[in-house]
This record gives sequence, C-alpha cells and structure tokens, in this order.
Amino acid sequence: MRLIFINRFFHPDHSATSQLLSDLAFGLARRGASVAVITSGLCYDAPNSKLQAHEMINGVEVHRVWTSRFGRGRLFVRSIDYLTFYLAAAWAMLRVVKRGDVVIAMTDPPMLSVVAAPITKLRGARLVNWLQDLFPEVAEALNVGGGFGVAAFAPMRWVRNASLRRAAINVAIGEIMADRLSQLGMEPERVRVLPNWADCDTIKPLENSANPLRSDWKLSSRFVVGYSGNLGRAHDIETLLEAISVTERSENNDLPPLQIRWLFIGGGSLFEEMKRETTKRGLKTIEFKPYQPRERLSESLSAADIHIVSLRPELEGLIVPSKFYGVAAAGRPTLFIGSRDGEIAKLIARHKCGVTVAIGDGAGLAATVNAMARDLSRCHAMGAQARKACVELYSKTSAIEAWHRLLSEIADDQ
Repeated sequence: MRLIFINRFFHPDHSATSQLLSDLAFGLARRGASVAVITSGLCYDAPNSKLQAHEMINGVEVHRVWTSRFGRGRLFVRSIDYLTFYLAAAWAMLRVVKRGDVVIAMTDPPMLSVVAAPITKLRGARLVNWLQDLFPEVAEALNVGGGFGVAAFAPMRWVRNASLRRAAINVAIGEIMADRLSQLGMEPERVRVLPNWADCDTIKPLENSANPLRSDWKLSSRFVVGYSGNLGRAHDIETLLEAISVTERSENNDLPPLQIRWLFIGGGSLFEEMKRETTKRGLKTIEFKPYQPRERLSESLSAADIHIVSLRPELEGLIVPSKFYGVAAAGRPTLFIGSRDGEIAKLIARHKCGVTVAIGDGAGLAATVNAMARDLSRCHAMGAQARKACVELYSKTSAIEAWHRLLSEIADDQ
C-alpha cells in the first residue's frame, strides 16, 4: 500500500494542518506503510524559509513544489498562492501517483479535492478527502468576497460536491460535519468520522509549581484563563473583552481579589485586534505571548488553569477547533464560547470536562471564570476528566491506528 498525502504545509512547519499531517504520515511510515507527501516549500511562520525540493524524512518521501509566497495578507494575493499550489501539486501528482495508490487530500488550500479527484481517476488511484473544513461554506459564513463571493460560491460548491462523490471515503473530523456531508447528498458509506487528536505522550499535565513558564511569566499566584493558538475570523473576541472588563471590576469591589489573569498565546487576524482593544479599553490583566515551540506545549498549555475555545455558531459543522484536544491532553478544562449544540459543547458535556457559554454572554463568562477560580477542586476534576478522555479516545496513537485500519480497508478493496 502506497499512501500519498497532499497539503500545502508539512514538517518542519508548525501550523495545525501540518502538525496533524506530520503526525499521521510519520506514524504510518513507522507501521511499515510506503508514504509520500506532496507539499509546498513554505513554512507558515517563516515565509522566507528554503526547504529541499525532495528528501526523505523519518521514512516519508517528501516532494516540495514551488509556489508563490505572497502570504496571508489580502484575499487576492492569497488566492494567487493557492492557485500556484493547485497547478504545481497537480503536475506533481501526474508524475508521482501510480495505479493502486491511495491519495489523501487535505483542505489547505481549500477545495484541494477538486484537483485530486480527476488525477486519481486518470491514474487508477483511490482518493480520500481529509476534511478539516468545508469550503465554500466557511467563506459564505464569514462573508468572504462580498457580492463577488456569493456569485462564485454556487458553481464552486457544485464542483466540490462532484469531487467528494468521486472519493472512496470522505473523512469528517466531527459528527456535525458528517451530518453536513449527508445533507450535501454524500452516501453514508462514503463518510467516516475520525476526529483530530493530541500527542498525549508529548503533552502532559504539569502542576503549577513545576511549570517553569508560570514562573518566567510571573503567573505563579494567579488563576490563569488561557487561549492558545490561532485567533481568527471564526472566533469571537467581544465576549472575551466584556468578560475581562467584568472580572477586572470585580477585583476592585467588595469581592475577594481573585487575581485572575488572561493569557493569550499564538497569533491570527484577531490576535492583533485583541491587543489593540486591550490598550484602547485600558484592560490590565491580559498578557500576550507568541506561539511557543512544540516541545514546550506541555508547559505553555499547562500555564493556564482553564482554556478558552471559541467558534461562531454559523460555523458549526464546517470547522472543529482542534485546540480542544491539546487542552485536554494538558489536563485542563475547556471554557467553550459558542453554540450549546455544537461539536465542542457536546464533547464537553459528554466528558464533563468544562463549561459552555453563549457568544455575547460576557457577564456569564466572567461569572463562570470567577466560580472556577473559587472552586479549584472542581477545576482540577474537570481537567482530570479531560485528560482521561484524551488518553482513551483522542490520542495520537489511537488516531494513527484508526487511520491505518481505514486506509488498509480502502487498499484491500481495489
């Protein structure tokens, strides 16, 4: 069985899709599979990096194609980066893909299945779409492109649906996403739910007293509410800003001072806006830190006592915030800001590992944070439940095993 993955980012890049793909590709190679990756020479957080065009890494054959490097600034130039990757990846697939191969297309750039479907058919290979999001529905929900986007989305959806129907399997990363695929007319036997994961061997809970980052960042005596990862248009900051304002006022009235601190680690389009609003509103209890190296994730995720995860309700079933799994691996509860009927809210309720607050309810978020800060035993119990669920259901080891079974079934059906 030869497996060929396609995605714009791969090791040593540290973006979310790259880390997931790298985990899976290296894990399958260790199990004896022949694995190749078609990717770009880009690094998400190092745009000027120069990586080798062809190399073997941990048993995985890596083919890096040339793409433009305009970055993520404006939509137009980002589209050029996407287009050049589509063209270069298509050419690489024509050279690399052989009869009997299984091609796994991720969703960076969007709608990569549209490129992969005709080439896999031409080459006599099988296609698996690994759907980290559903596009163009995400763009519609975020009103990307305005009137031009609305006009373009209908034909894009038709072409995308055709490519999904040609696949042997479409892998959804959540139950609600699988329901969305069914609503699009996908046959049940062509849809499989395989959630994302965390590396529970690398990310482990650390006691506050044993965490050097807590000391370095002068958080030792604080109750810390954390946010880790990308903070972008799919998320919400107004509820956060309101809650922070409320907790700061609470510390100045007759309530006992809880010394709550809000810690934001990462980046994204709303990360900088959050900084600006913090300054504008005179908020004093927020600290911002850059992305931390992957080898320090145990420390950075454990630096908080509880973590925020957010998703706008209109994006439920289109995106599943993968940061939930890293938070769980670190043994910390999740405070989800979003729909109570959403994927993360259901996981929290199922595993009793956090609390859900509606978007717009800043006062409710502040009250929840205050309550958790006053009841550390409850906070710790929820964190233990989160860790237990992650080890048993959402670990990297179990995810690689599930993927290995699925891809072996597809290869055996040829």
